[in-house]
Amino acid sequence: MSERSPWHPTPRRLADAFLAALAPVAACVLALGGLTAWTGAGRAGSPARITVSNARVLLPYGDSTETAAFFDITNAGGANDRLVRVTSSRADGEVTLSRHRGTGSGAAAKTDVDSAVVLAGRVLTMAPHGLDVNLRTGARWRAGDLVPFTLHFERGGAVEVLAVVIRPSATAG
Repeated sequence: MSERSPWHPTPRRLADAFLAALAPVAACVLALGGLTAWTGAGRAGSPARITVSNARVLLPYGDSTETAAFFDITNAGGANDRLVRVTSSRADGEVTLSRHRGTGSGAAAKTDVDSAVVLAGRVLTMAPHGLDVNLRTGARWRAGDLVPFTLHFERGGAVEVLAVVIRPSATAG
């Protein structure tokens, strides 16, 4: 007599085996589809590509030497980057990043921040009631003067830009 194998392919066993294999195969197909779409969109492996535009610095008011600068930072790459420092040869002392937030009573509170994330495929727009750069002027500035800044990014390195000095009434936002 010949012995029978303990596993006998019945329709029920075949259906169970098919269902057990379906989940990992479906997960692989979904992952492959997502990666294909990401690659097709040009995002796969592309580093952060940072450009800075609309650079402006406020003309200090009266005898004050403290002011703020604003930039539009575009990341056209496929990876996030982080603004970690801003410097200027025309600043007198430390240049800091800060964020202004409403306190709920009509006032605003300023908080220094260490860095600012620039998301992939997005624009970070600095404004008086949001993220800005604080500095002290090194000399008397006039509207229309150009002030050099270097924005330092975690991955993208240093980006140099000239900011135009504007009157505070010329800012929007």
